[in-house]
Amino acid sequence: MNKSELSIFDFERRFDQTKALEWMQENWSKSFIFCGLYAALVFGGRHFMRERPKLNLRRTLTLWSLSLAAFSIVGTIRTGTYMVHVLTSSGFRHSVCDNHFYKAPLTKFWAYAFTISKAPELGDTAFIILRKQRLIFLHWYHHITVLLYSWFSYKEQMVGGGWFMTMNYMVHSIMYSYYAARAAGMQVPRPCAMMITAAQILQMVMGLTVLGLVYCWMHDVHCPSTVDNVVWGSLMYFSYLVLFASFFYNNYLKGQPTDRKSKAE
Repeated sequence: MNKSELSIFDFERRFDQTKALEWMQENWSKSFIFCGLYAALVFGGRHFMRERPKLNLRRTLTLWSLSLAAFSIVGTIRTGTYMVHVLTSSGFRHSVCDNHFYKAPLTKFWAYAFTISKAPELGDTAFIILRKQRLIFLHWYHHITVLLYSWFSYKEQMVGGGWFMTMNYMVHSIMYSYYAARAAGMQVPRPCAMMITAAQILQMVMGLTVLGLVYCWMHDVHCPSTVDNVVWGSLMYFSYLVLFASFFYNNYLKGQPTDRKSKAE
């Protein structure tokens, strides 16, 4: 089966990737404006809510999380179908170095939708602020850097994007489903949260691996990239790896032996 034989929906086929790329090349710098406004929301919003009662917003948060979960699930299926096809037909190296992902009929819409979605996803933080929940550095740092890197990478059509986007779609499909269930008042077992963070850590390890391979292969005419992209991408993924690993340790491992001992006694 070749790529042209993959099942394509009409809206995916009709999507104008050329215009999408042109728009991103002309407007990608607006991501800095979004990040500036977002930083104002983070710090100004917390100050604004300091003396005000928290809002419930459970129904709104449930719908918000459900919509992002549905988007991520469909994105996972569509981009995952393409990546599995590339892996089985052309091999792992080609899957890493393939930048046809941005313009293939099956994935061109989902690559652009993924990139654009990083702006509305900033809205996650508004719920945390308005509900006066704990807002950690990892949360807002992750949102800002993912937005900047995603928009820049799409503008440059950087190789490795298929892996990065598919992994992120996959993790988000689980994460937002979990958020929706929690917002709806469902009792979700603690190991589910642990599994999500573990999946995020694995995503960062794989992201660093892909970037390392891109660096090794980028002098090949079939694996176009730049040292700057590899360096910035690696710094981003490494910082995520450290922060998520620290979060996992502090929330799920730290103090566990003591807790188990207390329960035993």
